[in-house]
Amino acid sequence: MRMPISSDIARWAARVSFDDLPADVVSSTKLRVLDVIGLALAGAETPFGRSVRDAAVAMSSAGPCRVLGTGDRLNVTMAAFANGAFSQALEYDDTHNESIVHMSSPSVAAALAIADTTRVTGRDLIAAIAVGNEISCRAGSVSPGQFHRRGFHPSGLFATFGVSYLAGRLLGLDADAMARAAGICGSFASGILECWVDGTQTKFLHPGWSAQSGIVSAFLARAGTTGPAEVFEGRWGLFASHLQDESAPKDLSRLTAELGTRWDSRNSSFKPFPAAHVLHPYIDAMLRLRNTHGVRADDVEWIDCPVAAFIMPIVCEPAEEKLAPASDSHGRVSLQYSLAETLQRGSLGKHAYSEASLRDPAILALARRVRFHAEPSFPGPGRFKGAVTVTLKNGRTITEVEEYNRGSAENPMTNAELRAKFDENAEGLLGAAARDRVAGAAERLEMLPDASVLVDSVANA
Repeated sequence: MRMPISSDIARWAARVSFDDLPADVVSSTKLRVLDVIGLALAGAETPFGRSVRDAAVAMSSAGPCRVLGTGDRLNVTMAAFANGAFSQALEYDDTHNESIVHMSSPSVAAALAIADTTRVTGRDLIAAIAVGNEISCRAGSVSPGQFHRRGFHPSGLFATFGVSYLAGRLLGLDADAMARAAGICGSFASGILECWVDGTQTKFLHPGWSAQSGIVSAFLARAGTTGPAEVFEGRWGLFASHLQDESAPKDLSRLTAELGTRWDSRNSSFKPFPAAHVLHPYIDAMLRLRNTHGVRADDVEWIDCPVAAFIMPIVCEPAEEKLAPASDSHGRVSLQYSLAETLQRGSLGKHAYSEASLRDPAILALARRVRFHAEPSFPGPGRFKGAVTVTLKNGRTITEVEEYNRGSAENPMTNAELRAKFDENAEGLLGAAARDRVAGAAERLEMLPDASVLVDSVANA
């Protein structure tokens, strides 16, 4: 009799050790931890972050777990929820290219919260996050592109499973209990994208919800609660219930094929810009047009962008929503607006998509000069390619192409660029010396006997 997929994964997740991790996975995981901490600090400063903090404090009595950037101590689920939500507030957290799952923000938020409740070594923290991220990426790759098309947010669905196995490791669950936890968390995995219609904020909650739900499922499984073994492949499992169209491609082998020898999470990208990841190659192309070719907004007649068909309903359409975003979250998923602000302002960083920018008549007018068309030769999920052609008022045309998004395995950001991103995100709450201490703790994370020292370096700054 075939073993359920959740059990196959659990057997691997329970036995893999820090020493089994490839060196590059260890290095990238430490960088992802630092990245998420910076993003959480930046998110804590936003109106959205303050609303999440207020709600989390109201729902939790005092506890052992620190909320980054606030000084609050809450219970493990509410701290994980707040930190995970903070880290998505700027749409700036890393993404697995094929599944478009934001895997690190929920994993890091959950792992740091658990490390505040029980002694976790730095090596164990790294291994748990690497395992959680790998499972999130693989679950999201069973049917890449299909969930966005149906209005589901892959991060809310799939990162919950990664956190469940991560939490199971850190709480000492055996493989049977981890499989039960996965079955339980299938009922918690959730997230719809209706907020993209009106620019509201619920998508930013999903990494926090995944962090919380994965932890809850592990605690329930440890206490003996049961969950369906065939949560992935079953008659009413995740893929059958959410992809009811029989023609939707599903490759369930992606969950376990070469597990432990092929690390799908390697094909994940850090973000140099606080916008939807599929926009990044277009933003970089636009910056080159501005900085290398001297293109200025007043010179432009038209901006033309070939796009992969799968991204059109995400960042290009409906045009009336994308041309005049209702909020910063709306703008971050608009090709037209993002390119217009990039060209007009010359950058797109932590302070992009401000209220002043969103209402700037010059930016909005330029957005209306951005045109797009489906380009069949452009790759689908798994690789983000972009190209921008500007037609100037004097009739000249200039094209820039970005074959691979910056931050990807093929076009990586440097450690210095990632450190600069952390500094920008954290500088509102941490001084230079404090940022050095946090970055230093993340760099030597595998040598820390107690991973909560990493949170200490933030909280005591």
